[in-house]
Amino acid sequence: MSAETSAAVPGQFTRRRLQFRAWRGRRPFWAGLYVMLGGFPIMYFPYAHIKFGQLTVAMATTAGAGSLIIGVLLVVLGLTLWFQQHVRVFAGVAAILLALVSLPVSNFGGFIIGFLLSLFGGAMAVAWSPDKSAGRAAAPADDDGAPEGGGSGTAHGAQESNDLSGTIPANGANGRHSAG
Repeated sequence: MSAETSAAVPGQFTRRRLQFRAWRGRRPFWAGLYVMLGGFPIMYFPYAHIKFGQLTVAMATTAGAGSLIIGVLLVVLGLTLWFQQHVRVFAGVAAILLALVSLPVSNFGGFIIGFLLSLFGGAMAVAWSPDKSAGRAAAPADDDGAPEGGGSGTAHGAQESNDLSGTIPANGANGRHSAG
């Protein structure tokens, strides 16, 4: 390489990988993956015929439909964690409850594999919180570390409110909601 060689433009694979990495960082990705992976053994084992040499072990139980419902619900909750991350606490608690219910209903929760994966994924979903600092720009600070603008945090000297509607006069709104 010479000094005149420009930096390589990232290829399609690198660009897609970075896009996926950014997408994954904004949601409880691993929690959803564990919950989905926990749903598969729970719904698979009651219908499977496992062979050990010439011996066939049929795990068909009367609770086969219940196992299928629990497994499908866990997969749906895992997808919900990926695409609707604002309901992560509900989905996490529901995954934990379904994992606990799978113990007596579905062959000890898919031979404990599905139970542990779903329980761990549900706990991760409840514990996950979005990164609040990523969407906000840092305010420049004075020498003493306080933000500029009088030390109160706002330009008008008033205390910062918790109004998230965007209709407070400090935001330049007149109190009316816009329709577009």
